[in-house]
Amino acid sequence: MLMAKVIGSVVSTQKDETLVGKKLMIIQPINAEQQDIRFQQVAADTVGAGIGDYVLLTSGSSARKLFSTPSDAVDYAIVGIIDTFDF
Repeated sequence: MLMAKVIGSVVSTQKDETLVGKKLMIIQPINAEQQDIRFQQVAADTVGAGIGDYVLLTSGSSARKLFSTPSDAVDYAIVGIIDTFDF
């Protein structure tokens, strides 16, 4: 599982049919100190996250199976919104 900050959204009128109806968000992966790591990605949202939220992500086959119609086009899915960082 990964942590990230939602930094934007994506609107795409032409896309794979399995992406229709899915909210696509631009995410910036972070570490526990909330510092950026790696590069930005696009994730399908399953929990109603908004721009500025810190979120939990799943990837690969776990992300593809979260939807009622699994999608081979989904590599990352937002599965939780982080309330606090305690360590």
